[in-house]
Amino acid sequence: MSDRSIMTKVRAMLPSGPVGARDHLVGAMLLVGYVAWLLATARDLGFPRDEGFYFRAGTEYARWFELLFKRPADAVLQPAIDSIWHENHEHPSLLKSLFAISWLELHQKHAVFRDASTAFRFPAMVMSSASLYLTYLFGARAYSRRAGLIGALLLGFTPHVFFHAHLACFDAPIMTMWLACIYVYWRARQQGSLGWALLAGVVYGLTLETKHNAWILPAVFLPHAIIAGWTSTRRLLKRGVIPLPASLVAMATIGPLVFVGLWPWLWNDTLPRVQEYVAFHVNHVYYNIEYLHRNYFGPPSPRSYAPVMIAATVPSVTLALFGVGAVGRLTALGERTLKALGRSRAEAETRDPHHTDLLLFLGLSAPIAVFVLVTKTPIFGGTKHWMTAYPILAIFAGRGFDAVATALSRAVEHQSGRRRQAAHVALLTAVLAAPLAVTVHSHPFGLSAYVPFAGGTAGGADLGLNRQFWGFTTQSVGPWLAAHAPRGASVFLHDTAWDSWARMTDENRLRRDLRPVGTPSEADFGLVHIELHMQEEDYQSWVAFETDEPAFVLTHDGVPIVTVYERH
Repeated sequence: MSDRSIMTKVRAMLPSGPVGARDHLVGAMLLVGYVAWLLATARDLGFPRDEGFYFRAGTEYARWFELLFKRPADAVLQPAIDSIWHENHEHPSLLKSLFAISWLELHQKHAVFRDASTAFRFPAMVMSSASLYLTYLFGARAYSRRAGLIGALLLGFTPHVFFHAHLACFDAPIMTMWLACIYVYWRARQQGSLGWALLAGVVYGLTLETKHNAWILPAVFLPHAIIAGWTSTRRLLKRGVIPLPASLVAMATIGPLVFVGLWPWLWNDTLPRVQEYVAFHVNHVYYNIEYLHRNYFGPPSPRSYAPVMIAATVPSVTLALFGVGAVGRLTALGERTLKALGRSRAEAETRDPHHTDLLLFLGLSAPIAVFVLVTKTPIFGGTKHWMTAYPILAIFAGRGFDAVATALSRAVEHQSGRRRQAAHVALLTAVLAAPLAVTVHSHPFGLSAYVPFAGGTAGGADLGLNRQFWGFTTQSVGPWLAAHAPRGASVFLHDTAWDSWARMTDENRLRRDLRPVGTPSEADFGLVHIELHMQEEDYQSWVAFETDEPAFVLTHDGVPIVTVYERH
C-alpha cells in the first residue's frame, strides 16, 4: 500500500502550478455536472408564482426578439418596445431575455427541450451552476485548489441553493453575478490592466441587469479600495487628489451604460423609468412570512432572522468548516493589521497584497448586514435574499477543510498507509456525504428543508419556521388529483399563480381537464398551501366544503405541506 493518502491523490488529480486553463476545465466540469443534475430533477419541481410571471414575460419578450431579427428598424421604435417590454418591467431584463431566447431556440424551433418550462429555466440553471465554477476558481486562486473544490461542492450541496437553482428566477443567478463581480474586481487589482478594469465595468453592468442586489456592491468595493490603498490614498488626499481604482471608475461609468443598453424598456423616458424601478424596490410590498411561530407582515423585521435561518438551512458541516476557515483568516487579517499599525506595512502585505481576506469578508457580510442592521428590509423571500453570501461562505468552508485536512495529516503521519488512507476517506465522507444526502432528500420540497441540527423538516415546523411560499407544491398533489378527481372537476388554486397552473396543465404535470377556480365555494376540490397566514383559507374551506376533514394531506417527513378538501 502506498503511503500517499487520499488527500494527496485528490491534489494529484487537480492541476498543479499557477492557476490556468486546466483549472477552467475543472470549473467547467463542475458547472456541467450541476446543470445535468438540475435538468434531471427539474420536472419533479412545480412552479412558484414568480416563475409563472416570468414565463409570461419571456413569451412576450420573444415577440420583440423575433421582430428585431425580422424588422430591426421597427423593433427599436417606442410603440413596439412599450407594448412588449411593459410586461413585468419591475425587474431588469437580462434573465427574462435569456428565458425568451432559450424558449424560442431550444423549445419552439429546435425542440431540444420537450417542456417549455425547462427551456425557460435552462439559462438560469446554467447561470446558477456557474457559481460552482467561480467558487472553485476564486478559492483556488485565493487559497488552494483543494479549498476551491471542496467549497464548490459544499455550495452545490446546499438544499436552498439547489432549490432556487432550478427556477426561471433571478435569485440564484444574482448569487453567481455577485461572486463574479467581486472576483473580476479582485483580478483587476491583481493584474492592474485596463482590460480587467473594463471587464469589471461590464460585469457590474450585467450584475445590475440581473437583480437589484447589485446596488449593495459599492458597500463591498469602496471600503476595500480605501483600506487596501490607504498608504497611497492618504498621500494623494494630502495633494488634493481623490484616488479611484480604474475598476471602480469603470463600474460607475460602463456599468450603468450596460444596464440601460440591455433593457429596452429604459431606452425611452429613461430617467422617470429608472426612478420608477428604484421606487418599486425601495418601497417594496412586505409579504407574509412565518418566523418562530409569528407572522411578519411589515417592519420591523427581526434582526435574528438571517442568522437563525442560515443555521437552520445550511448544512452544519459546511458551517463548522466555515467557522474554522473564517476564524483562521480573521486571525491572519488581524495580525496583518497589527503589523501595519506597527509601521511594517510592507511585511504586513507580503502574504495578502490585494487584501483578499478583507474583500471576501466584506462580500460575505454585506448581503447579510442588510437584514441584520436594517429592520425595514422585507424578509418574505427567506434565504434567497442573502444567498449571494453563500459562495463566499463556501470558499471559507473550503479553506477550513484545508486546515482540518492538514491537521489530520499531521495527526496520522506516523500511522500506516492504510490507516492514513482510512482517516482521510472518513474526513471526505463526513464533509460531503451529509450535505449531499440532505440536499437530495430535500427535493422537491426545498423550501421546507431544514438541516438535522434544526430537526429536519419536522424540526423546522416545530420551531415555527416558514414551510413554503408561492404555491409551487401544487404539482406534488397532481397524482392524487389524477386518481380521485372526476373529469372536468374544478380546483381552487389557493396560492398557485394562474400562469403557473396553466404551465403545469400544458405540460401534463396536472390533468388538462381540471378547471382552476378562484374561491373554495366554486370548487369541487380545494387546495390550502400550509403557511401560518393562510389559516383563514382553511376556515373558509371548512365552510365551503362543509367539513374540516381533508380528503388528502401532502406531507414531507410527516409534516403537512398541502391540504386537499373535497366536495361531497
